[in-house]
Amino acid sequence: MVADLVRTWVAGWAVSRRTHPPVAKPWGLFIEVTDSPGEVGRHVLPRTEEAWVRSAAASVSAPRTWMKMPAGSAAIGSWLPQGWVREEDGHLMAVDLMATHPVAPQGYTTAVETVGAVTHVRILDAAGEQAAKGQMAAVGEAVVVDKVVTEEAHRRRGLGSFVMRTLADRALEQGAALGVLGATDAGRALYETLGWKKHTTLAEYVYQP
Repeated sequence: MVADLVRTWVAGWAVSRRTHPPVAKPWGLFIEVTDSPGEVGRHVLPRTEEAWVRSAAASVSAPRTWMKMPAGSAAIGSWLPQGWVREEDGHLMAVDLMATHPVAPQGYTTAVETVGAVTHVRILDAAGEQAAKGQMAAVGEAVVVDKVVTEEAHRRRGLGSFVMRTLADRALEQGAALGVLGATDAGRALYETLGWKKHTTLAEYVYQP
């Protein structure tokens, strides 16, 4: 199941970021990244096997190439050659979507827009400025949630939860049943309060020779 979730996450992430589609490799998938100054591409392994990790690493020559896989980073380091730097582990999470019909917190309004397979939710304050946002990409019967952010001045007001619930309701309207995302430690804490379950740790390394 974890390997399938990884593949869904990769496919949805690429749609959400409007990158080129993932390219199949012997060890997994590769995505060329064009919208991030800190990343030129990422290899994502659906399963963590030493031979795959070594082969993926050997294929990399461009700095700022990332590698992600379902495992704790500490178990991977000895398999990688010099130049690979360990980053903070992520968390691959999923949930069976449920409608909650959320209501925007007082003083805020909601703007929802769907362009192609990507739905954007923006929460605006009384002045019309963006207070929080999030988006999701539809991949078959799943959606991959991405770029959920609450501006610092508007935190601890329930906006992150509201964004997530709004995305879930819209996903159900579009026929999706499953939500998938990759979370940081801080994001994981929020998502677990909304019923999301962690399925694996995501080890993350970046090539910085």
